[in-house]
Amino acid sequence: MAKLIALSPCSGLLPLEIGGIVVTEVSIDRLTSVAAFDGKTKATSTSLKDQVGAGLAAPNRRSGAVSWFGHGVWMVTGAVSLDGLAAVSDQTDAWAVVHIEGLGVEDVLARLVPVDLRGHIFHVDHVAKTMLGHLSVTITRIGPQGFEIMVMRSMAATLVHDLQIAMRGVALR
Repeated sequence: MAKLIALSPCSGLLPLEIGGIVVTEVSIDRLTSVAAFDGKTKATSTSLKDQVGAGLAAPNRRSGAVSWFGHGVWMVTGAVSLDGLAAVSDQTDAWAVVHIEGLGVEDVLARLVPVDLRGHIFHVDHVAKTMLGHLSVTITRIGPQGFEIMVMRSMAATLVHDLQIAMRGVALR
């Protein structure tokens, strides 16, 4: 009988460092999608605050372990119990999450993303649902020179490839 080996989405692809920019994979124990039922948004937010220390984030924002993820949907880092308050779905195995950091990271992402990610516009904990090349991604600024990028697990290799090409282009300038 074959033995199955669990691999992370970016196994064998990361870490990657080019020109002072570093891309690393983020290991998340539990990623949970939350969509509050009609009339239950405030109660859902209160319950999340009790469970993970942060309520539902505003649109295009992250608050602690809770990130806005689209109209009426939030992604929570951690397991939550919201019986009767929200639809909850374990998304842990569905997503690849990477951090890209370093001096010039905005230049790298500017080659791929049609959103202005410069620090004076896109602040820490700002979230954008956008395209990176031809991939649908969620980007969050995590620091002055750092971003978190989430992409569907099946697109992890394409994400790393696209970032690598852009990183090389910026490094060669």
